[in-house]
Amino acid sequence: MNLAEKAYLELYPGRELSHEISLKYSGKFKPYNANVRMRRDKIWFNLSKNWRKISRDIQIGLIQSLMIKILKDKKKTINTDLYEIFMKKVHLSVPKTENDPILFESFSRVNDKLFYGLVERPNLKWGGPTVRKLGSYEYGSDTITISKVFDGLPTELMDYVMYHEMLHKKHKFNSKNGRNYYHTTEFKRKEKEFPNSEGIEKEIRRLVGRKVVRKRVIRPFWKF
Repeated sequence: MNLAEKAYLELYPGRELSHEISLKYSGKFKPYNANVRMRRDKIWFNLSKNWRKISRDIQIGLIQSLMIKILKDKKKTINTDLYEIFMKKVHLSVPKTENDPILFESFSRVNDKLFYGLVERPNLKWGGPTVRKLGSYEYGSDTITISKVFDGLPTELMDYVMYHEMLHKKHKFNSKNGRNYYHTTEFKRKEKEFPNSEGIEKEIRRLVGRKVVRKRVIRPFWKF
């Protein structure tokens, strides 16, 4: 019995195993990422190779979380709680090896001004010059990535996106009925505390829209 089968039987005690379940570890994922696919009576779990060294109980929680999501269930177990706690704490043990100087200046300005200097520095790196994803925070690798499109633009624009991603690092996520919620009401309230947040949002939309038009894309689409 593999670990995914065990996770299923613990999630649904007394129920016969009704799916063919496989589990594979891969080096193609970012640290502590994973995914699940289902087709008819088969379920495939693919986990980052980093998970191999983590407690089986926490791995079971990860697999059960994915299972709950793909089976559209509403359950919670001790293992899913352990997995959630692990993901909220994993940044403490992640090596900080990437620290672009321009992004570090932005991080430091925002940290000092809006977080009282209390946010631990994550890995900081540039993404591609894209307007489709302006920024992201990766929990498993403790990495903030900012689109290269901000390099050379007014610093307040980049600082605003940096602030958004730092809020993700600080506030993590809430879990309910097998789903994780990142942009909670509290998150959105805190986001508006950035000085002139509405004006900066409009300026970002204007600049992003202009760059999209230059590339002959009909409708701007961007997120962070």
